[in-house]
Amino acid sequence: MTYDGDITELKERIASLEDKNVRLMEDLQNAETEKRYSESELFRLQKDIARLRNELERLKSPPLIIASLRDILPNNRAVVKSTTGPDFVVSISDYVREKDLIPGARVSLNKQTLSIMDVLPAPIDPVVSGAEIVEKPNVTYDDIGGLKTQMMELREAVEDPLLRPELYAKVGIEPPKGVLLVGPPGTGKTLMAKAVANATQATFVRLVGSELVQKYIGEGARLVRELFELAKEKAPSIIFIDELDSVGAKRLDGATSGDREVQRTLMQLLSELDGFTPMSNIKIIGATNRPDILDDALLRPGRFDRIIEVGLPDAEGRQQIFDIHLSHMNVEEGISSKELADGTDGLSGAEIKNLCTEAGMLAIRDDRDTITKKDFEDAKKKINDAKRGRMPDLPAHMFA
Repeated sequence: MTYDGDITELKERIASLEDKNVRLMEDLQNAETEKRYSESELFRLQKDIARLRNELERLKSPPLIIASLRDILPNNRAVVKSTTGPDFVVSISDYVREKDLIPGARVSLNKQTLSIMDVLPAPIDPVVSGAEIVEKPNVTYDDIGGLKTQMMELREAVEDPLLRPELYAKVGIEPPKGVLLVGPPGTGKTLMAKAVANATQATFVRLVGSELVQKYIGEGARLVRELFELAKEKAPSIIFIDELDSVGAKRLDGATSGDREVQRTLMQLLSELDGFTPMSNIKIIGATNRPDILDDALLRPGRFDRIIEVGLPDAEGRQQIFDIHLSHMNVEEGISSKELADGTDGLSGAEIKNLCTEAGMLAIRDDRDTITKKDFEDAKKKINDAKRGRMPDLPAHMFA
């Protein structure tokens, strides 16, 4: 019995030691896990400390002065004009690449030694940088009706010189620099420019003329310079200036200070259009519905070489426009685009599109998904009444 009791006690002690060993192994694994976590956390915190130290050193560094580089001198020196006014002969830091030092470039100077520390990029105004159209317009030539001749002239002057310049080289002529689209509102001038931008691989820069008119003296001219600099950097490119009459009006003798600033902007635009720098891979498209007030210097050959008149569409053109819009509309059988075109004499392309939209809205009002002939007739009547100014009388108590 004593021998059996000793064996039982020994087994119990072995089992107890094994359980204790298992617990110790688990504690060891937990300790190793916590050690690895602590090491990773320490590494992360050390990185954060290094980043914060670098940021602190950067914030403690003295501010830099912006200057313009005038000339490069021997012995690693240069002449700069600071924003405070005077010119200085300063040294150039060894970290600045020599090929970046171009007269006229913006540089940063150390506040204490005035040494050139870095070459800054050329400033681009947000108005100009935001004018670049990154995504191509989704308008194609098939979306334009009634302007076959005008589109052919526009493509000859803008698209062909960019895509097939060898044609002009063989003939021995220079392509037109600019094209001016002239016509009443809603006739498709902007639509034509979008279609050309879609067909070419060129950078499309669109700007409204009024955006070039600024409050302070010289700001409008600066925007024009930066606009053409952006076009040269992104060449081949197309510059489309809509509502050109807002900045290109005739210069008058009795002008106010505001008018004189607009004239300065116009003169800068004239200089860029016909300057010494060749612009073979930059095309200008202007659009206006007031050609009678444009300055003569803007219209002469050498600036806008080709003037394209975009008038109201004829019967055939209106039919083409109706065909384009009816192709994706759910209309009842028997509706003829020719009949619609014959009954809409004097309407522009934009008004025809508005007529189709109005007819669809009348169908939606009656809870229908098919547009009837009566919808087009009612829409036409509404468009014509609005065009003639015959709007229904307002209730007498509305403004009481």
